Amino acid sequence: MYNNIFDSHAHYTDKAFNDDRENMLGSLKESGICGVINCGADLESSKEALKLAETYDYLYFACGIHPEEVENLPENYIEILKDLAKHEKCVAIGEIGLDYYWRQDTKEKQKEVFEKQILLAKELDLPIIVHDREAHGDTLEILKKHKPKGVLHCFSGSVETAKEVLKLGMYIGFGGALTFKNARKAVEVAEILPLEKLLLETDCPYMAPVPMRGKRNDSSLIPYVAEKIAEIKNTDAQRILDIATENTKLLFNI
Repeated sequence: MYNNIFDSHAHYTDKAFNDDRENMLGSLKESGICGVINCGADLESSKEALKLAETYDYLYFACGIHPEEVENLPENYIEILKDLAKHEKCVAIGEIGLDYYWRQDTKEKQKEVFEKQILLAKELDLPIIVHDREAHGDTLEILKKHKPKGVLHCFSGSVETAKEVLKLGMYIGFGGALTFKNARKAVEVAEILPLEKLLLETDCPYMAPVPMRGKRNDSSLIPYVAEKIAEIKNTDAQRILDIATENTKLLFNI
């Protein structure tokens, strides 16, 4: 059995866990999980992530506005995030970024909210957790402008984009999508990625790895991703888990 598993990106506030959240979070340590970063997607889920982090010692949280949630924000949303981020178990501003796959109509608002949250993270000396879907050009442009520390989670870009991200000193997060049959680009990125820049994640309840694809994801399934990376890097999965955990603690100052 694997151990020392750190899930750098989860959503345990999601309604998919409403029926068994307590049992799930109470049992994860038995599966070798040593830590989880629970990410907010809006103000409400960020507040809920804080409460869960206060309840479970191995849970940390990030607060932020996801690009799909940029409409109808209160004027003082940055102040609200700032207050949440002062909590001792808040380790990042996230999940933030750009998503042009689901939303083309809010591009300018997405960019504005993304930049404001990056500036908040820099003010508080926190890393950011970046969502980038079908928006690689604009995401890179904003990251190059502000040069924050952080991770591009669930990385879906090309090798060329990955190299630009690495030049900025940022990390790249891989989850279940890496194990999918059509994951050619992700596999190419994993091949060139220095292990000291790798984070492992679930993005649960979404993106369960093969052979669990289509089912609800949770942190106990990360070893499937580690095994895939170990295969690509010609090493063993526990070594991948250990390195990724060390990287997570370093980036998020845990």
